[in-house]
Order: sequence, then C-alpha cells, then structure tokens
Amino acid sequence: MTTTPAARITSRQNPIVARYRAVAHGDVDGVLLLDGAHLVNDAVAAGLAIEHVAVDVNASRRDEIAALMETLRAAGVEMTTVTAPVMAALSPVRSSSAIVGIARRPSSAPADLYAAPGDAAPLVLIACDIQDPGNLGAIVRVAEAGAASGVMVVGASADPFGWKALRGSMGSALRLPVHRASSPVAGAADARQHHCRIIATVPRDGRSIFDVDLRSPVAVLIGGEGPGLPQAVIDDADERMTIPMQTPVESLNAATTAALVVYEARRQRS
Repeated sequence: MTTTPAARITSRQNPIVARYRAVAHGDVDGVLLLDGAHLVNDAVAAGLAIEHVAVDVNASRRDEIAALMETLRAAGVEMTTVTAPVMAALSPVRSSSAIVGIARRPSSAPADLYAAPGDAAPLVLIACDIQDPGNLGAIVRVAEAGAASGVMVVGASADPFGWKALRGSMGSALRLPVHRASSPVAGAADARQHHCRIIATVPRDGRSIFDVDLRSPVAVLIGGEGPGLPQAVIDDADERMTIPMQTPVESLNAATTAALVVYEARRQRS
C-alpha cells in the first residue's frame, strides 16, 4: 500500500513549521499540538478535527506509522513528510517524535463535567493554580482512570491542552470533559449550581479522607505546588479534607492527592 504523501518539507523556514511552533507555544487559539503516534491515534478515536499531520520521512514505513497514515488519509487529513531536521523543529520534545499533528481542541460545556455515567453521582476535580503542565496532565489522566466525571481548571493553572499537559494526560484530556473557569470561586459556584458539595483538600487540620463521604455529588478542590489553596477558597468550602501523612512529610504532590481522592471515592462508591 502507498503511505507516503506527495508533499515533503525540507526547510525549517516553511510556513507550516512556523504554524506548528506557534501552536506549541500556545499562540494559536482553538487548536492543540498532537506530539507522537499515541496522541494522534487518540485524537482520531475521539473524533477531533485534525487540521494537519507531519511525518518523519524515515519513519513513514514503520508498520504503526504506515497504518496510522492510511487511517488519516482515509479521513481526508492533509499530510506531509518532513526531514529529520524539520521534525526537530516541529516536535517540541527533546527526542523528536515520528509524527505530529495539529487538531481542533475538544469542546465541552461546564454542564458536561457533571454528566456522570449511568446513575453515578458527579465527582469533579477542581485544579487550582496547578502551574506544572505535567502535573495537570497527570491529574486529568487519573481523573479519567478513576471514573471522575470531569476536571475544572481554575486560577493560574497551566493550559490543560498545551502539549506538555496533553502528554502528561496520555490523551485523557481528549476524552474526559475538561473545562476552564476564571477562578476557584467561579468554579465552586458552578459546582454548587449543579448540587455538588465543595470539599477543599488541606495538608492538615481537615477531616480524614477516609471519614469524608464522597458518595454524594462532590467537587474537590486541589491546590497547586507550594502554597496550596488560597485561604479564602478553603474558608468558602463546605468541608476540609486531609490525607493522613506520617511526619515529617508535610504535603503531597497535587497529582498524587488527586489520585488518592479519586480512588477513595471509587472505593466508597463501589
């Protein structure tokens, strides 16, 4: 079967290269960068509109890449092959990927966050000031893995659809409802309108996670690296929740906290 597109880019000065770099830097609204075969495959499976795909000419005959190219060709996606130096400019990771693409961002309304499958109660994670994109991506990934209904990203958090966060989520952000709100106060207000209790995770002086009822509709606030949640946000919550820790450990990574919350809720609901 024929898998190599006719067009080929050999110059890093090509306008397509400039567009990929702008998307990687977050300078283009409404689109995201898919870096690697895994994310391109996930985007296809999620039904995202893929604008363009570039393939390293040296990788185009690999079985996995060739099969993916055929799928993209059947879907009418524009493709080009590129030389290794050009791929190094297109792919922002240290070891360039074999395939990269640009796709429209998934769209989700705030209400989608609360549409839990079946008759399950909504479980929403509110990620507040999570500035590390890999950490934010890991939160989205564990939210999908543990059957949370969605993730709300608020405050000074990283872009959940930036390439680093997407790689951290391993494609979960393309499937799970993820919505951005202007502030944790706005996020909590929206969750309350959908009949959720607001629970703030705090490193100490809250009720143990094992004693908090997570079976009802809840939205759990998780603070960012270092300072955690703002005090005003904690004070406004319906309940404070703490994960027991042995001294001298004072806090946990935000993604680790999210994982423990999601799986304790899953344990209680099972």
